[in-house]
Amino acid sequence: MKKIFIFLVIAFVFTACGDDCYNAPQPIAFEFVNADGENLITNGTLNPFSISDENHIGVQLTKTSDDRVILENVGAYNGTKNYTFYSNLKVFDFSIQSSEFKGGCDGYQINKLTFKGVGIDVTDEKGYYKIVLE
Repeated sequence: MKKIFIFLVIAFVFTACGDDCYNAPQPIAFEFVNADGENLITNGTLNPFSISDENHIGVQLTKTSDDRVILENVGAYNGTKNYTFYSNLKVFDFSIQSSEFKGGCDGYQINKLTFKGVGIDVTDEKGYYKIVLE
């Protein structure tokens, strides 16, 4: 009995000391364009803008070299969270549904992105969402 107890303690110590492994959700990127397909950040039309979650906490945004916007630290939760985009051109709402996954590494994945609002044309491009603001 004593040997089994010692074995379990040693096994617990070695498994508890393993490397932590976490996969963050894939980033979400937006490109804001007008009806002619011109990037609104590049031409200076879209300024200022921000995104807040349902608790009115601002989302960190990173502008890329091609004037797209990456939403930082979204999707790391189970369930659906609502967000609002604010700008001088338009205000609209969207939601992100995500879930936890288990595998080689634990983490979260974004399952669905839903845009709400009138007059918003959104297309899912390769790696980003193109949003037409008029």
